[in-house]
Amino acid sequence: MKQIAHIESVYKSKFGVPRQAGLVDIEAQIVFEKEYRVVEAVRGLEEFDYVWLIWGFHLVERDGWSPTVRPPRLGGNKRMGVFATRSPFRPNPLGLSSVRLLRVDVESDNAPVLYITGADLVDGTPIYDIKPYIPYADSHPDARGGFAQQAPEKVLSVVIPDSLRQQLPDTMQATLQETISLDPRPHYQDDPQRIYSMSFDRWEVKFRVADGVAVIEDCVLNSVNAGNKS
Repeated sequence: MKQIAHIESVYKSKFGVPRQAGLVDIEAQIVFEKEYRVVEAVRGLEEFDYVWLIWGFHLVERDGWSPTVRPPRLGGNKRMGVFATRSPFRPNPLGLSSVRLLRVDVESDNAPVLYITGADLVDGTPIYDIKPYIPYADSHPDARGGFAQQAPEKVLSVVIPDSLRQQLPDTMQATLQETISLDPRPHYQDDPQRIYSMSFDRWEVKFRVADGVAVIEDCVLNSVNAGNKS
């Protein structure tokens, strides 16, 4: 397989990335590699509302594989067959996500660029294929969903102190709250004294969780990403 594109996203590290697509309404861009940067290759794609992304778990490195894994949805305490889960620890580390297609840019210097929302991919994730989502074939609203039948609820209230709100753009505040409200912590961790850190856009965000409330402790401009965006 060849990498045809990569994603540009506010999620700069694995921690904090939504565990499924469509849970957080955050925009991202699919940028094609030079060999596949051909406008004709996306002709007609603008007629679809959703696309499938086939991508790689490039930050996961593990020798061999295990036939069972511990899904976070089950608290990390129960084993399920790897093929009954979407765990990144698979014989072939491939992911599949359905994302909303906002628009297809065919005019910029890097065209074509796909603008999407709802992706559950870390920044820089390699994309191996893109396919249109076809409602009559791909939608099965009455299908059983096993142990993941229902979408996860937002379990945390998120508080951003006024002193930090002055530093953060309004649009970032809303998406940051939405992301943390899904509780990105490992399910086996519930230490109210522990400070968690996640890279979000240009910022390193630190927060603490106690009694169902996540309080943002600090937001520091990340020098690694600061020069990449205005």
